[in-house]
Amino acid sequence: MREGRFVRDATIPRDRPVSFETICFQSDSLELLFSTVVFAFTFSSRGCLTDVLLPSQAVFAAFGFRGYLLVCLYFILGSAVTKIKLEQKEGEGTAEANSGRRNVGSVWGSGSAGVLCAALALAYPQYDSILRLGFVASFCSKLSDTTASEVGKAYGKTTYNSLPPFNSVPRGTEGAVSLEGTLAGVAASFVFAGVAALLGELNTATSSSSPLLAAAVCAFAAFVATTFESALGSLMQGRKGWEWLTNDVVNAIQIAIAAIVAIVLGAAL
Repeated sequence: MREGRFVRDATIPRDRPVSFETICFQSDSLELLFSTVVFAFTFSSRGCLTDVLLPSQAVFAAFGFRGYLLVCLYFILGSAVTKIKLEQKEGEGTAEANSGRRNVGSVWGSGSAGVLCAALALAYPQYDSILRLGFVASFCSKLSDTTASEVGKAYGKTTYNSLPPFNSVPRGTEGAVSLEGTLAGVAASFVFAGVAALLGELNTATSSSSPLLAAAVCAFAAFVATTFESALGSLMQGRKGWEWLTNDVVNAIQIAIAAIVAIVLGAAL
C-alpha cells in the first residue's frame, strides 16, 4: 500500500483526531471513480461536484468505502424515484425542478447531518459506532421522504393534510401525505437500513451489537423525522414570514432529527 492512500474499506487510524489535510488528500482512486459516476448521473450544476468533494472525503475518511457506498446508493435511488411517472407529474405541476437533478442546496439538505456525523466521528473516534447509527438514519430518513413524496405524487389516490383536521388536499401540496407514499417511504427506509446492516455499518451501533436492531432503530428514527417534516411543511412552509424555510432547510432539519433520534435510542438500547 502506498503511503497516504486508502485501500478498499481501510480508514485512517481512529485513535486520534484527524486533520483537515488528511481528509482532503487521503483518498482512494476507486472512491474518485464512484464520485465521478454518481455525481455525473445525479447533478446538473457545474459547481456541484466541487462543492461536495470535501464532504464526500470526510464521509470516506470516517466510515470507509462502505459508508461512502451508502451515500452513493442514496443519491442513485433518490434520483431514480423522481423519475417515476415523471411525465404525469410534470403535466400536473408536481414534478421536482430540473427533473429531479440536484443542486448544491439539495445536496446539503440531504447530507448535512451525515457529514456532521462523519466529522464528529473523525474528531471523537470513541463515539464512532453510535455516530454511524446517526449517519445511516439520516440517509434513511431522506430516502424515505423522497420516496414517499414521489410515489404519493405518482400513485396517491387520496392525499391528506398531515395536520388536523386531515382534510383532503391536491397531490403535491406541501406537507401532504398519502397511504401509498407513506408505505413506500417506510419500505425504502427499511431497505436502506437493511443494506447498511448487510454492509456491516451497524454491527456495533447498539450495546446489543445486533445489526437488525440497529436497522430497525434507523427505520423508526426515519419515520419520526419524516412525520415531523410533513407537519412542519404543512404548518409553516410557504407562509408569510417563513420564506427562509425552504425545502433544503426543512430537509436539513429533518435529517438532523433522524440522526438525533437514532443516536439517543442507540445509546439507550
